[in-house]
Amino acid sequence: MKQSVTYYLTLFVIKVKGLKKKFSQDPIQYQSIRKEDVLHPKGVFLKKYGANTFQILESNITEISFKSNPNKLLLFVHGGAFISGPGQHHWDTVKTIAKETDYTVWLCNYPKAPEHKISEISTNIDTIYREALKSFDSTQITCIGDSVGGTLIASMTQRLIKNEKPLPNKLILVSPVMDASFTNKTIEQVDLKDPMLSKKGLLSAKKMCIENGDLQNPQISPLYGTFKSFPRTTLFIAENDITYPDQLLAIKKMKDARIDIDVIEGKNMPHIWPFLPIMKEAKLALSKIVNILNNSY
Repeated sequence: MKQSVTYYLTLFVIKVKGLKKKFSQDPIQYQSIRKEDVLHPKGVFLKKYGANTFQILESNITEISFKSNPNKLLLFVHGGAFISGPGQHHWDTVKTIAKETDYTVWLCNYPKAPEHKISEISTNIDTIYREALKSFDSTQITCIGDSVGGTLIASMTQRLIKNEKPLPNKLILVSPVMDASFTNKTIEQVDLKDPMLSKKGLLSAKKMCIENGDLQNPQISPLYGTFKSFPRTTLFIAENDITYPDQLLAIKKMKDARIDIDVIEGKNMPHIWPFLPIMKEAKLALSKIVNILNNSY
């Protein structure tokens, strides 16, 4: 498939920003990466639509709804290698989803490593979901996450199943990091063509997040948990993404578990491609996400 002009423009911007270089450092310079965080977006976006902000444990939640009295909730758990975020691309994605669906959206800004570890971050995500259940039926809740946001959603779902708790209706995982140990040998080959991420820096970030040196704990590596009984799950995966090889392993486990799964693969695409600005392929992918949310299955 021929890529758009905006695809090459996006790759150029990624290169100019030096993302690959930043994610090739060990230790990863998380404070530098955090300079791109957008905790409160500029402009009239939040003011115009009366966004509500509140706190659950150590997480800051921004609630956005463009429709009156929506009865469905989207829990949006952003990525950022556990060390940063949200970014402007997350806010832009939330804005599109809120405008084009009848969901209330909770953008979940959870605590970050290295100041906070995976057990505390996981407790925050679990508590956010429990709080959501006080206002919404589980069948009216969908969870979406990109990169480690997808990690947190998948691992939370595994815990919900283990503890026999109500499950969300749907999961949408965008370039989820399924294995924090990055021991899959295929990753080395993909690293050569990934324009954004590198194993060296991502592994450094994961080590900042873990406790007891356990990179294969399902809390941070859901590949080592079970996917049996997962709700309907859609995965957006990218061919030129170092997290891709482990996603293929997770997809096999999901299919073996006989869950309802859809896989949308971006040929030659980079990490989290549906959320990237400008790119035509990203806009098409985001429109698919909107269609999934608007589908009542």
